[in-house]
Amino acid sequence: MPYEEIISVENLLEAWEEFVKGKRRRRDVLEFESNLMENLFELHRKLADLSYQHGPYLAFTISDPKTRRIHKATVRDRVLHRAVYRKLYPIFDPTFISDSFSCRKDKGTHKALDRFRAIAWKVSHNHRRTAWVLKCDIRKFFASVGHDRLLHVLRQQILDRRVMNLLENIVHSFHVESGKGLPLGNLTSQLFANLYMNEFDQFVKHKLRMKHYIRYADDFVFLSGNHQELVDLFPIVERFLSTQLHLALHPDKVELRTVASGVDILGWIHFPDHRVLRTATKRRMLRSFSTNPSREMRVSYQGLLSHGNTTGLQKKLTTFNTEQTFDL
Repeated sequence: MPYEEIISVENLLEAWEEFVKGKRRRRDVLEFESNLMENLFELHRKLADLSYQHGPYLAFTISDPKTRRIHKATVRDRVLHRAVYRKLYPIFDPTFISDSFSCRKDKGTHKALDRFRAIAWKVSHNHRRTAWVLKCDIRKFFASVGHDRLLHVLRQQILDRRVMNLLENIVHSFHVESGKGLPLGNLTSQLFANLYMNEFDQFVKHKLRMKHYIRYADDFVFLSGNHQELVDLFPIVERFLSTQLHLALHPDKVELRTVASGVDILGWIHFPDHRVLRTATKRRMLRSFSTNPSREMRVSYQGLLSHGNTTGLQKKLTTFNTEQTFDL
């Protein structure tokens, strides 16, 4: 990928058009837009003469529902993140395995859910045999990503030294502790996270030769008809993540259970012939809708509910009026 393509005014302008959607009323965006071309040309100039330095972050906390610490870069830097993403995503995405579903075009949560159901059906021979699931979650993933290891992965495919200098600038612009951490607010962090975990994906597929594996961000599952296979697999997985990627599994979020007993993945509890919304997810949704019972919110939630067995919930949304309350 030539450096000139990333920093071109044309790419920066297209990145701006993508970035600004839904953000035009925000104060920092309005200020940047008031001198848009001057700001973009200045950004281009600094990138061209290699004087660009990433700016500071604004930190704030959100609950979605987990409490997360978000670090937001300046508008200038976020436009650059998108410009970088636009050019690098098409290069890296084809190297990812098909069963990696987070932050990728034509993938996403619902595709991951459907893939889990299809694999469970296959492993269980149409639910005539027991299918086992090893479910894992990485502890504090974004805070644990090692800069040196990430940059090593990037160097395997990025030959232009100027592009690498820019990526190093972005990676080193943030840390939780020395040499570790990616900011949750950066678009580039999504791509970097998939690149980092692609090392694990390739190990699983090509070294361990595990066919039935799905990953969404830092959550992943293995499926097998053989309980002992998954028991033996766990320490191998744990060792690779620790020694190669310096990541640790969350001790409270590792489970080995059957599909028939119900497997909690991405907000849904999966059973052999149906899936239902996780209780906490359902309560959060109903509570949110009761405070904002708009048509747009109803349509959005009905779209979510259409992916599972939720006839009763959909009826509640349809018949809800502002004088009633949900039984949570």
